[in-house]
Amino acid sequence: MNKKNIYQKLHQACLEAKTVVKGTKVKGMHFNPLEHDAVQDIATQTLLDNRLYATCNYLTEITDKNMVMVICTMKVHDIDEPTSFILVDGCSAMGGLDKFGTGQAMSYSRKYAFLNLLNLKTGIKDDDGFTAKPFKQNSPEPSVETQPQYLDDNVDVEKIKSELKSAKTLKQLNFSKNKYRNHVHFLLKNNPSSYREVSSVCETREIQLNNVQQ
Repeated sequence: MNKKNIYQKLHQACLEAKTVVKGTKVKGMHFNPLEHDAVQDIATQTLLDNRLYATCNYLTEITDKNMVMVICTMKVHDIDEPTSFILVDGCSAMGGLDKFGTGQAMSYSRKYAFLNLLNLKTGIKDDDGFTAKPFKQNSPEPSVETQPQYLDDNVDVEKIKSELKSAKTLKQLNFSKNKYRNHVHFLLKNNPSSYREVSSVCETREIQLNNVQQ
């Protein structure tokens, strides 16, 4: 039997994932809530059944509206092939500046990373569009997909990638990561495609250097 790669495993996980049942409405709420724990339970178990394991990294910042923004980057590892992984980045959420705000935003962003990763089916009949009928007419104006553009000429993606690749030690790699942290943060918010390129180069070099030191 041929060994499955990480994409084949993820495809199988997507096919096997059960529907996430929404929670019960509470007083004052106009919809059935999609609860984090329900999403996490189904997603985590489905990934583990396919020998995949997810970890998350969170980037936080305080906005000018006195809210905390949390951006979740989920990394899915192949248990059978430790150097193989998939990134799901850009899932964000806002929280209040209280003792619960950051945790709530982290849970919310993680929930939607799982939903995006596995394309999980959610909801109750007539509540989430399962039975909705398509529009009879197409929109007269065609949609146009555009690639995010740089907003800052100082972000030199190729230079960042080159410096990360040339790091000879983990210490040098960490120095470069800290040096370009603000640039990478900018890419995460404004150019996800380039962010993924930089992140992939960094992850690959870190794995290589870790293997050398072992």
